Amino acid sequence: MPIVRRKTRKVIVGDREHGFVGIGGDAPVALQTMTSTYTYDIDATVKQINALHQGGADMVRVAVPDKRDTVALKEILKQVRVPLIADVHFHYERALEAIEAGIHKIRLNPGNIKDRPKVEKVIAACRERKIPIRVGANEGGIVERQDKGQRAEEKSALEQDYQGQMTAIMVEKLEEYLRIFADNDFFDVVLSAKSVDPEIVLSAYRECSRRFDFPLHLGVTHAGPPETGRIRSVVALGALLAQGIGDTIRISYAADPIHEVEDGKELLQVLGLRLRTEPELIACPTCGRIEIDLISMMAEVRRRLKQIDVPVKVAVMGCVVNGPGEAEGSDVAVFAGKHKGVIYVSNNEGVAEQVATVPEAEILDRLFEEVHKFADRVRRGEARLKNQKVEIKPPDPIGELGSGWGKIKKDGIALPVMR
Repeated sequence: MPIVRRKTRKVIVGDREHGFVGIGGDAPVALQTMTSTYTYDIDATVKQINALHQGGADMVRVAVPDKRDTVALKEILKQVRVPLIADVHFHYERALEAIEAGIHKIRLNPGNIKDRPKVEKVIAACRERKIPIRVGANEGGIVERQDKGQRAEEKSALEQDYQGQMTAIMVEKLEEYLRIFADNDFFDVVLSAKSVDPEIVLSAYRECSRRFDFPLHLGVTHAGPPETGRIRSVVALGALLAQGIGDTIRISYAADPIHEVEDGKELLQVLGLRLRTEPELIACPTCGRIEIDLISMMAEVRRRLKQIDVPVKVAVMGCVVNGPGEAEGSDVAVFAGKHKGVIYVSNNEGVAEQVATVPEAEILDRLFEEVHKFADRVRRGEARLKNQKVEIKPPDPIGELGSGWGKIKKDGIALPVMR
């Protein structure tokens, strides 16, 4: 069943020149990332923004800690075609300058910019330009820093129950901050409550979802390198999205932000929250039944698929025992055995037809010959991509391409063969 999204208000980010992106309401979940360049370095920032947009980012956030960063925004905006968000932490003046430059959205940190008159100036400027504001609470900056008594009280509570109290502090300070917006009759607001701890992320966003009807921006802060950060991020964001919570996301890595876009897209696609626009590759886990170099073949298939602009689903399976069942739903599939490969292509009736049996050395070239042919048929309207099950009649696992009884017996007992 499709995920039922929680109902929220809707805000619009962008303009005619840079495009419009909806957040919340009936809009699909939006994907954003953040540049790693110094914003005042116009050429480097423009180059990265355009690469991130081309990679699939719906919005791109830039840091504006100094005036030279906001001065650069006007020129940057001339050279990009994607809505930009200004990340403001300590100086409300940077928000006002970014708004004047034509930015499309402002992010304020309630842990750092707390003076009501300053916040109200930003609200007034955003109202005049119809610019939304994200109120972003962050574990790293939400604990009180100036009032020593309050800081000591919050620190003491965190020592007793860090996860529960951090959730409470973030949500309560969001609520306090939002009173300023309500008093100023400003509701084009997006909320976030980020932590490095997935459990805090889950509890904080669930509580925000319960208390507020504003759209939510999901993220795990300072998650680490992609190798570990993607697990930390997907655990939290995937669980929330599957529950219908979340209207825009950013996966955060200490790495090139293009990886944030790639993994964010994949997360939304596998949950059915974003249409796939590039090929999908599936492959069986390696085991003792495979009789080809599956890992090397997989790497080459992945490389070649980057040249295909149709979301063809391709399956590469190392044997003919479980592979056919695991590959159902693919448009083009290959099952290998005894240094040969049998290639299937889906027809318009939802049945995968065997089109070739080739030696191992010819598998890749013949596979991609069929992938290109299928993609061309899709472009011409002669074939359609399979979002439903595709029936595959597997080759005989004991026969010419199969592993034989010697491979699928264990302790003298024949294992059941999946057909």
